[in-house]
Amino acid sequence: MADWLAEPGILWLIAAALLAGIELAVPGVFLVFLAVAAAITGAFTWLFPDLGLGGQLASFATWSAVAVAIGRRWYGGDAVASADPLLNDRAARSIGSTVVAVTDFAHGEGRVRLGDGEWPARGPAMPAGTRARVVAIDGLTLVVEPLLSLPE
Repeated sequence: MADWLAEPGILWLIAAALLAGIELAVPGVFLVFLAVAAAITGAFTWLFPDLGLGGQLASFATWSAVAVAIGRRWYGGDAVASADPLLNDRAARSIGSTVVAVTDFAHGEGRVRLGDGEWPARGPAMPAGTRARVVAIDGLTLVVEPLLSLPE
């Protein structure tokens, strides 16, 4: 084995390059921060040749924490604005929807048709066929209230 591979600083720089390479191959914006910490530890190992393994690991841990904290601050506030923030929240999208009671509501529970499916629902007593509005979601249960029908 070459003498230069026995140098801890070189090994830390190789580790940094490997971590950065893995980050490029499988992007996730996390390993890059560990690569930065490994590179800084490699530099410290060259600056302080008497730094033992414990000091190197402490340096790597410290710089990893610092790099991740900076990365979280850098990337944390960049939430992507959406034209439809409820796009993947089917339950939240159903609030305000009109449904039809499929079963009589007994003891405050029944089933309603929403779109092409039936859902368990909770609400006041109402017969099957009553039109209602979804006012809330409780787990997988729709909370409904009957629509007021105008007298004819």
